[in-house]
Amino acid sequence: MALLQEYSYRAVDNSGGAIVKGTLEAVSENAVVSKLRVQGLTPVSVVPVSKTGLNRDVSLPGMRKRVKVAELAVMAKQMAGLINAGLPLMRTLGILIEQTEGKQLQSALIAVHADVESGASLSIALARHPDVFPPLMVSLVRVGETGGFLGQALTSIAETYGKEAELQNKIRTATTYPLVVLVIAVLGVLVMVTFIVPIFESMFTGIGSALPLPTQILVTLSHNMMWILPLLVVLALAGWVWWTRNRRTDRVRRFIDPLKLRLPVFGPLATKIAVARFTRNLAMMLQAGVPLVQALSIVGQASNNIVIEQAVHDIQDSIRQGRSFAAPLAKAAVFPSMVAQMVSVGEESGTLSEMLSSIADLYENEVETATDQLTATIEPVLIVGIGILIGGMVISLYLPIFSLYGELSQTA
Repeated sequence: MALLQEYSYRAVDNSGGAIVKGTLEAVSENAVVSKLRVQGLTPVSVVPVSKTGLNRDVSLPGMRKRVKVAELAVMAKQMAGLINAGLPLMRTLGILIEQTEGKQLQSALIAVHADVESGASLSIALARHPDVFPPLMVSLVRVGETGGFLGQALTSIAETYGKEAELQNKIRTATTYPLVVLVIAVLGVLVMVTFIVPIFESMFTGIGSALPLPTQILVTLSHNMMWILPLLVVLALAGWVWWTRNRRTDRVRRFIDPLKLRLPVFGPLATKIAVARFTRNLAMMLQAGVPLVQALSIVGQASNNIVIEQAVHDIQDSIRQGRSFAAPLAKAAVFPSMVAQMVSVGEESGTLSEMLSSIADLYENEVETATDQLTATIEPVLIVGIGILIGGMVISLYLPIFSLYGELSQTA
């Protein structure tokens, strides 16, 4: 999506005829004009505001906030309500622009409003902003437009993205505590090595005997922290920049995505999350009337896991050859056998979309249970690990004192 640009405008108030001046952030001059018209103003002039020096916006890789799934769920729910109430699409988009608080989503909606006003369909206008509106959402909107049930399609999108937002919140809740504790532990170790060890080192110089090996290691680290700490910061920043630029490339995904599913503790949870998303999205597409092969293509792209995408390709090939959906699903290692069996029953009974919804409900409940268990398991492990780390450092610092005490006791 295009970056936001600040524009200065002069407009006439349609209600009173007064001249109104101000600035707006938008993706283009046309987007500014559209927003002003929504506000009941007739634009007279729209000029981009040049930013130089200290006024220029600084953009770092990975720092731009992405539109959250929860924002899309709220937007789709509001839009469905307005469409179902009989409001015209242009007026609906205008109301959404005024109610939306997120700048990225609001600027995208302004551009969509301008495109629709110029004659483009809603799905085409949404598709021009792939960083904001996912292909899954665009495809369902297109189906709703074609079939004359846009409101129902948006309601389905809102429900699905609402469940996705709940799932993300559960995962975030399970991982926030361990990450915070880990960061605090790392900071604590760095503070001890940088500031506490030098204090003890000045005490050790008067002992006269050789320091124990653990203490020597801590003292050596403390001496070299002046270059180790900046190096760690540089490496962390370089790794972060590289990751933000390359994490979506096929080469990186072919290594990272399978690894996510094979991790000892987090692997089973990642598998359940992937299955829940796949079945939920596919059920939504089928209920909207999208053909199975086309729905699989869209859902595969939305899975965010290359293992799922490869399995979906195999399933599509099987269906094109006249075979069943369940057979290649059973061969894919990422899908548990129960999923293939339930899909087989759904195919045979003609209730595939309902069965997929049931599978999604089942695995979403399992994800909730697994995240609670994960939090309960990681907490004591982290406490013990941090205790061993900090306690080991403290003991290493006091070892010379213990050794000196032992020598004094022998001489006495």
